[in-house]
Amino acid sequence: MSKTLEIHCPAKLNLFLHIIGRREDGYHQLQSVFQLIDWYDVLTLRSISENEIRRIDPIPGVPPEQDLVVRAAQVLKDFCKTNQGVEISLKKMIPMGAGLGGGSSDAASTLIGLNSLWDLHLDIATLCQLGLKLGADVPFFIFGQNAFVEGIGEKLQAISLQTQDFVVIFPNQGIATAQIFQDPQLTRDHAPITIDGFLASPSSYHSNDCQAVAMQKCPEVKQALDWIYKAVPNSAPCMSGSGSSVFAALDPKTDNANLENLLQNLPKGWIGRIVRGLNKNPAYNLISSD
Repeated sequence: MSKTLEIHCPAKLNLFLHIIGRREDGYHQLQSVFQLIDWYDVLTLRSISENEIRRIDPIPGVPPEQDLVVRAAQVLKDFCKTNQGVEISLKKMIPMGAGLGGGSSDAASTLIGLNSLWDLHLDIATLCQLGLKLGADVPFFIFGQNAFVEGIGEKLQAISLQTQDFVVIFPNQGIATAQIFQDPQLTRDHAPITIDGFLASPSSYHSNDCQAVAMQKCPEVKQALDWIYKAVPNSAPCMSGSGSSVFAALDPKTDNANLENLLQNLPKGWIGRIVRGLNKNPAYNLISSD
């Protein structure tokens, strides 16, 4: 009998992003705090009797070998040597190339969902190892809670964050992560911080080492930052990830209704939302405790 799972795949914000070094293999050593937010893609997985991975309504211009949900399903299928099949559909709401982790979240939810749908009973650690093959941010979404992040994104410590609202702007221009991290002007020697240091004064670390390079490559990043400065006085907008989305934490006294009205008049093609921080990934409850 066919079974179906519908999973909400949340985006994330980098509350800060520091690059503290570069490994011999070229990967960058990072420190960041990842905050889950209630901006979701919606993933639907349906078990099928055929031994295949069937993608419904694929994203235009994204071939199967680059589609993260297809790749995630194949990685899991190969690892477990299962003959079970799945039909996958995905409603994309999180912009692509925005620095919000949408693709990584979709891949993580695919691993989590199929682990449940196919009764594989893999634990979080194993799923995270598989997720790392798909991208550095994938283990975070499997980890399922806000985290202080180190290494290339695979070292995660759970962190308790105050629930708050954010305004997020995507200026309709994606930036390739490789472009940012290959740029010779990128800061790569930020002094390391500690999780206790961050918790003692979160606003002191509100910076992104990728932001200066991103603004050079994508002027819309600067325009979006300026929009938030103007719309939310006394805010401290920052870029998320390698861009191009920017965000600012909102004071509880912020007139959200007025801000919503302002967001209706963003430049053509831009996307703006008021979002709320989450404590848990909704998909987390699907992971077997075995």
